[in-house]
Amino acid sequence: MFDLQRAISEADNICFLTGAGVSTASGIPDYRSKGGLYADSEKPEYALSDDNLARHHENFHQWVLANMFHPEAKPNVIHDKMAAISNVKGTIVTQNVDGLDRAAGAEHVIEFHGNLYRLYCQKCHQTFSYDQYQQSDIHAADGGVIRPDIVLYGEPINQQVAEAAVDAVSSADLLIVVGTSLVVYPFAGLLRYAPMGATLVAVNKEALELPPRAHMVQGDAVSVFEPLHL
Repeated sequence: MFDLQRAISEADNICFLTGAGVSTASGIPDYRSKGGLYADSEKPEYALSDDNLARHHENFHQWVLANMFHPEAKPNVIHDKMAAISNVKGTIVTQNVDGLDRAAGAEHVIEFHGNLYRLYCQKCHQTFSYDQYQQSDIHAADGGVIRPDIVLYGEPINQQVAEAAVDAVSSADLLIVVGTSLVVYPFAGLLRYAPMGATLVAVNKEALELPPRAHMVQGDAVSVFEPLHL
């Protein structure tokens, strides 16, 4: 059995690579599992696409409000432990757009797919609050469409964000994958930049296909993370 606590204690630079499974314990559904966000949608990828936003912004607005935002959600123990550990010696690179890592106090967070609660007008780039977005997705002053600052299907990852994520992975001596099955690219491709001598461990309920010499901690991430400390 891999000793995750010992690995954390002995590591100098830790990189957490996280996905939707981290936030399910906070009441936010994941995407592709049974009962997940995409389970009851016929074309979820189109609903969250740049094309849908451009052609049918009203539909995009309604779908995002109904399915993506969970302002009542609070960080869970996984967020809390990752924040405490990464603030001292590491970085969190997350696919999540819910902002819960920062809400937990994490100081070194790379939001690979953006943040839902950063909202801006596409015409003038003025920022808006979630409460304002609930009322309308149109900026009354100039008619611009307001959108969340997240990466939609059909859009590229921000180059600076991608480079920061690569730097975080390539400088780590311990990489901890949690809450993601590593099937969504380009995020999953970040593992290519792991140093030769780095330790890679994944925490997941189901076993994942991992590179050679990687370690699998199979179990509920909440239970695995609860006892962890620096």
